[in-house]
Amino acid sequence: MENVRRYDLDWLRVLVFALLIIYHVGMFFVPWGWQIKNNEISKGLTYPMLFLNQWRIPILFIISGMGTCFALSRRNWWQFVKERHNRLMIPLLVGMILVIAPQVYIERLIDGSATSNYFDFYLHDYFTKEPYPAGNFSWHHLWFLPYLFIYSVVLSPVFIYFKKFPENKFITVVKHLFSKKAGLLLFLLPLLVIFIFLEPLFPVTHSLVGDWYYLSFNFVFFFYGYLFVSFKETFWQIVNQYKKRALLIGMASFTIFIITISQPEGSLQKVIYIVSKFLNLGSWIIAIFGYAAKHLNKKSTLVQYCNRAVYPFYIFHQTITVVAAYFLYDKNISIWIKFILLTVVTFGVSWLLYEVVKRFKITCVLFGIKPKKRIGNGENKTKTPYTYSI
Repeated sequence: MENVRRYDLDWLRVLVFALLIIYHVGMFFVPWGWQIKNNEISKGLTYPMLFLNQWRIPILFIISGMGTCFALSRRNWWQFVKERHNRLMIPLLVGMILVIAPQVYIERLIDGSATSNYFDFYLHDYFTKEPYPAGNFSWHHLWFLPYLFIYSVVLSPVFIYFKKFPENKFITVVKHLFSKKAGLLLFLLPLLVIFIFLEPLFPVTHSLVGDWYYLSFNFVFFFYGYLFVSFKETFWQIVNQYKKRALLIGMASFTIFIITISQPEGSLQKVIYIVSKFLNLGSWIIAIFGYAAKHLNKKSTLVQYCNRAVYPFYIFHQTITVVAAYFLYDKNISIWIKFILLTVVTFGVSWLLYEVVKRFKITCVLFGIKPKKRIGNGENKTKTPYTYSI
């Protein structure tokens, strides 16, 4: 793997996580289940939320798979697994102990099962033997981290093989298929099979154990991320070539998707729903990577700063949103004023916390912030050149 920096991936990682934070703010206002709900629900927000919901998690796993390809190019198997453990499992444990508890406490206040103050709840009720939702101890929005760790460890022998034999037959054949006109559609087939056969049997729980549909579905995207980077320039040429077409297909298929979900259920409705859903998913991923490669592959001080801040922002943000929402949910204030307030508070407090934790080596380790080292003329630079994979 060539040591070439892809600044477009840095930008995408930052922008997609920013959208994730905004999405979680939006969850306060839409009908779908969440920790806390506003006293007024917005139908207008459901459409942009549905749009983001189609591709936001898949593209994060693809970017993480791409980062894994770069990370393995400079590490052996043991170094890679150790780095993944330290970067994923330590912040997960710290987050579960220190960050998630306020979310669960507010949930229990809302449902009436918590009557004590927060400190009594934390000391006596949070660390339950049974995991959430039967108990209280949970990873909530940090579910992404154990899934990513499992994928990294399980696929690491395969990736090591690909690293040693970059021109192996599998990579060569798949790369050839990818470059064909209909090749992009072939990559949707494994996802389609998983959706058809597993989604009806295993609802999404984010609990890892028993979450077979979602575990398998995102596993494929993570694997694809590694494959796409292994294709080298072929991948970037293809997404650049098809980005306009993918954008048009994405807009058309999302429109059909929205119309379809409002129709009475039936065999034809289900077929149109599935086809439009997967065309929409694949098209937006291609379009996003294509336009990012064209317009965002540029070095920037801003993206360097944001790229280092993304991980702690991810860890902190939802707790800040839920706590702030608790003080707003029953107030008779415009939905849009509440939305703006929550967004500003979430980003602002996350930024303040990041500025604090980044200044100490121990908190950098605990919250997954890559340390800086001095190079050459004294300029600060992050220790590793690739940070797309959380």
